[in-house]
Amino acid sequence: MTNSIAELEKDADCIFLIGTNTTENHPVIGMKIKKNVLYNKAKLIVADPRNIDLADYADVYMQHKPGTDVALLNGMMNVIINENLMDREFIENNTEGYEEMKQVVEKYTPEYASQITGVPAEDIIKAARLYAKADAASLCYAMGLTQHSTGTDNVKSCCNLAMLTGNIGRPGTGVNPLRGQNNVQGACDMGALPVVFTAYQKVIDEAPRSKFEAAWGVKLPDKNGLTLTAAINKAHEGEIKALYVMGENPMVSDPDLAHVEEALQNLEFLVVQDIFLTETAKFADVVLPAASFAEKEGTFTNTERRVQRVRKAVDPPGQAREDWKIIGDLASRMGYPMKYSSSEEIFEEIRQLTPSYAGMNYKRLEGRGLVWPCPAEDHPGTPYLHKDGKFTRGKGLFSPVEFIAPAENPDEEYPLILTTGRSLYHYHTGTMTRRSAALDKHVPENWVEISPVLAEKLKIADGERVKLATRRGSIELKALVTDGIAENVVFTLFHFAEAAANTLTNADALDPVAGIPEYKVCAARLEKII
Repeated sequence: MTNSIAELEKDADCIFLIGTNTTENHPVIGMKIKKNVLYNKAKLIVADPRNIDLADYADVYMQHKPGTDVALLNGMMNVIINENLMDREFIENNTEGYEEMKQVVEKYTPEYASQITGVPAEDIIKAARLYAKADAASLCYAMGLTQHSTGTDNVKSCCNLAMLTGNIGRPGTGVNPLRGQNNVQGACDMGALPVVFTAYQKVIDEAPRSKFEAAWGVKLPDKNGLTLTAAINKAHEGEIKALYVMGENPMVSDPDLAHVEEALQNLEFLVVQDIFLTETAKFADVVLPAASFAEKEGTFTNTERRVQRVRKAVDPPGQAREDWKIIGDLASRMGYPMKYSSSEEIFEEIRQLTPSYAGMNYKRLEGRGLVWPCPAEDHPGTPYLHKDGKFTRGKGLFSPVEFIAPAENPDEEYPLILTTGRSLYHYHTGTMTRRSAALDKHVPENWVEISPVLAEKLKIADGERVKLATRRGSIELKALVTDGIAENVVFTLFHFAEAAANTLTNADALDPVAGIPEYKVCAARLEKII
């Protein structure tokens, strides 16, 4: 997030949510948004293919077709430019590439955008005016925006909208991705991406690579690595012989699970390090039992870039051990001595090599933690980025982004659009939450949401068992008839291995920059089970 969570409750006077079911997936943040709308009269814009809870609180709700985010955002920018609602001073002083972006969005009139998205032109106009006229407008998104073959384009369009209106670098503004898990931000900060070291220092750049080589006493590769999806494909092709999977469950979370299973079975050696015997661990040659968050010391970095202490509350059960101890012992046995005495010692090394964490130490993290960048020990941390319109690259860069349709669209054989997501009661692949009797009682099985019109057309009653199929496979699950979804769209959850949504999703359509699969759109067919 460029800005802080607290700002969504008190500083933003307009909040635009796109591709985020915030109350289900980020309930604390969702509560703060509701409070701002109810008590401070903040304006709320919601864009989502489903009529989510926050749509009931919205001044404008735009139910766009899955995969049409760029067209919707370009349509809003078309209105803002044509009605002269942009922040000219911010654009002139702090950005570049405006004219090229403007030229692209010229054709995305509200009427043209409506044809693509299915959103009435008047709603696009109203949303654009609300966002542009606000003193401080915050844009939030989540995986509903990123998990597309055009996910990078979607995010660039959000940045275009924020810069166009000067809604960046001030309290209550910003472009704010809501992270999907508790330490996703921290994992990325620590270089758990195939193209960077810590703090997003590029692997291919000699200066940071030399720094890490000197610190670790080894020669490091100068080429980018593979994303998880690419690694699975390489395993399927026989080019990768072994995988080490930590805290990840690709046999539920990755697209086209039949393809994933074939890839794992094609490996010569699979290691899984996790807190439970996951669906993926069942394929492993070696399982390394790890400690949970409550059984170890360290830090997590949350969605607003806040680094917080994690303290051990209980001892790990059985043979379970802290991840860093497992990795250290394994590295040492493989010939590279990795001897640390504590998690604090590791953090001290982190801050020496990571500019955005340089001013942090365990003592300073007491209490509420610190928000990066925090470059020096007398620095208070940075609650919002790009203050006064100052960007890391100098000026903010507008990106001309054309709408590109999803890789797979409905046809005669598969006439529906399938999209996927989460339930409030379950977490990701259900590895933890489905072992909680109370949570599993609330939502014990998967369902597929369908509209009343589609239900009547297919003679499907609420609660009936149905077969949901795509070109990759099929699952059987319960039908949930709801007014909250469009006639030709169906929605299912991805927590349930026994009716796994990712049996159906498309592994072949990847974002060309980030390599993210198109989880959120594929062509589907629904059948009544007789």
